[in-house]
Amino acid sequence: MSVESQLEAAVCFVAANIQDAARRAEFLDQACADDLALRAAVEEMLQAQGEAEQFFAHGRAAVTAPGLDAQTAAALKTPGVINLEDLAESLVGSRVGRYQLLQKIGEGGCGTVYLAEQAEPVRRQVALKVIKLGMDTQSVIARFEAERQALAMMDHPNIARVLDAGATETGRPFFVMELVRGMRITKYCDEHKLDTKQRLGLFMQTCRAIQHAHQKGVIHRDIKPSNILVTVHDGVPVPKVIDFGIAKATQGRLTDRTLFTPAEQFVGTPAYMSPEQAEVSALDIDTRSDIYSLGVLLYELLTGRTPFDTQALMQMGLVEMRRKLCEEDPQLPSTMVTSLRWTELTLMAGQRQAEPPKLISQLKGDLDWIVMKALEKDRNRRYETANGLALDIQRYLEGEPVLARPPSQFYRLQKLVRRNKIVFAAAGAVALALMTGLGMSTWLFLREREARQQEATLRAEAEDRAKITQAVMFITQGKYDEADASLNQVRAFPARPTLDGNSALRSVGEWMALQGRWAQAASRYSTLLKIDTLDSLNQVALDYEACGTVLAKSPDPDTRTRFWHMAVTNFAATPVSSVLIICLLEPLDRRQLEELQPMANYFETNLPYINKSRGSQWVLMPLALWKYRCGDFAAALKYADRGLAQKPPFPPCEADFHFIRAMACFRTGQMDEADAEFEDGRQPIESKLQAGLEHGRSDAGYWFDWVYAGVLLHEAATVVDGSVQPGTFQ
Repeated sequence: MSVESQLEAAVCFVAANIQDAARRAEFLDQACADDLALRAAVEEMLQAQGEAEQFFAHGRAAVTAPGLDAQTAAALKTPGVINLEDLAESLVGSRVGRYQLLQKIGEGGCGTVYLAEQAEPVRRQVALKVIKLGMDTQSVIARFEAERQALAMMDHPNIARVLDAGATETGRPFFVMELVRGMRITKYCDEHKLDTKQRLGLFMQTCRAIQHAHQKGVIHRDIKPSNILVTVHDGVPVPKVIDFGIAKATQGRLTDRTLFTPAEQFVGTPAYMSPEQAEVSALDIDTRSDIYSLGVLLYELLTGRTPFDTQALMQMGLVEMRRKLCEEDPQLPSTMVTSLRWTELTLMAGQRQAEPPKLISQLKGDLDWIVMKALEKDRNRRYETANGLALDIQRYLEGEPVLARPPSQFYRLQKLVRRNKIVFAAAGAVALALMTGLGMSTWLFLREREARQQEATLRAEAEDRAKITQAVMFITQGKYDEADASLNQVRAFPARPTLDGNSALRSVGEWMALQGRWAQAASRYSTLLKIDTLDSLNQVALDYEACGTVLAKSPDPDTRTRFWHMAVTNFAATPVSSVLIICLLEPLDRRQLEELQPMANYFETNLPYINKSRGSQWVLMPLALWKYRCGDFAAALKYADRGLAQKPPFPPCEADFHFIRAMACFRTGQMDEADAEFEDGRQPIESKLQAGLEHGRSDAGYWFDWVYAGVLLHEAATVVDGSVQPGTFQ
């Protein structure tokens, strides 16, 4: 496709989505300017598109679809332009599969969303999205199916869940998702007058939802307030991300249908669109495009305005819009707020429960730079992940230094050079001519020295990898002492870790733990955690649990403390129950309890949404132990009772619940029950530890689950046998 054809298609695409005739004409005046040929080509394309829509709408088989009234059917048979808006409304009251359509509640670029009622197998209200009549082209159907598949891959409390999917009797695809009763996040924050801290809390939950989508290989590509609804669960506001209608798979394909986005086509909403989305280039779109859109959302939550005015962007020509999005830097949030009229500033500050000077002070500094780092034109300078953005906000809220800092003087110089290329090119040519001779000789010398150093480094790394491979071979032969000796000869584990290295350290550490060589096992697991970047999040969490259990048997309290802080820090943004379990193994001081509070709150808040079949006992157990560590013995007993009632899958998990109940009963003066609970948990643990543990995981759990239970057994014995006075709590 030629450049002229691309421009014609791009202008036609934008104009076709402007319904008002006057606004469409104004847009064409600006986009085409004095180019009469371009204007004529675009108007011809628009006319052809309208005639095609009229033809297909007139002849559509949907005339006989159930639920259409006589007036609508007659309108379909009458020549003339058909109003697709009225036709969509006529589906209200009809049935789609087992769903009764009650009312239209929303509409997107290619789909209409209805409030529907499901009668069986359960009665409930849901949201049903179906492709509009006249929009069922191959590309639109492919994009619609992409949204359905994207949502089906999600399993996160802050992402709307897909419940069902299918096609109507006339072949129009639809899918059914949970009904989210809420309002857009910006409106909710303003109407409920949430302060800056509360707004940041909702935003961090949104970041974690987007991170989950990215981990599933899906980019949202249209993050904006209307696609993030806030609903209320038990008095707690919960953001829900919806509408993955223009989502893009980063790993594999979302649908078997062809899904192609022309390079010249806008995908997204201009005010929230990243520069690489707006730019016509070969640059691929990745997850950092969503980071930019999150930055726009954060900007709006803090200031009540988007970085670039939406109306102004829509009134620009296409070329000018792209130039502004790709080249102009927005104002700092604090500068934007300062530039408002006093009445506007007072109103906005009131919606955030702050006085104007205090609000400006809050935005200056760290929040300014967090937002601007997310809005960097160069995506390599943005946050790498949505979790990284959430973590920096968490650091701000906790008064810690943030990673986002003002641009360096060197970076500002680079941008100055780009704006004045001719002047700097001339000056550079003169300087280059003077320095070429000296520079070339120096470069050759440094290149040679670098090559020698690189050769030595590669040789040493190859030798270390050979030792790791040798250790793996010994492990397959059951020669763990020899494998340990090979690992001892590794001078430095490679900067680019391998699964072989991870496996060797894990296997030798496990073997040493089963031999009771706790200090050596702790050393192997500690090395593993430093390079454990290739395995899945679940495997890394299990390595933390194994390491923490081993360290509990180690006499070095400083090492245990460093490990504890590393676990809390690394999993603050993506809480995992096994990490919470290991962080609670030993009694905590007040400061540690405060640091662990967000992770515990996350699991307690999301407990109702955790599927029992996936092991909710492994969430109930740490919650019971958390309540015990905090001195809330009644709550500890409640969670322990719930865990036991669900029949824990492994004996050590069941024993943990008994030990927690024994200690909680003792501290509340229930001596007989404490003794009984202690005995219920003691016997299977002591028997297993005396018989010996097995490698890896068996039907009875991992080896470290039993060691963990043994540590709790020791603590419970100390409490219940009278070494601790009833009712006391340290």
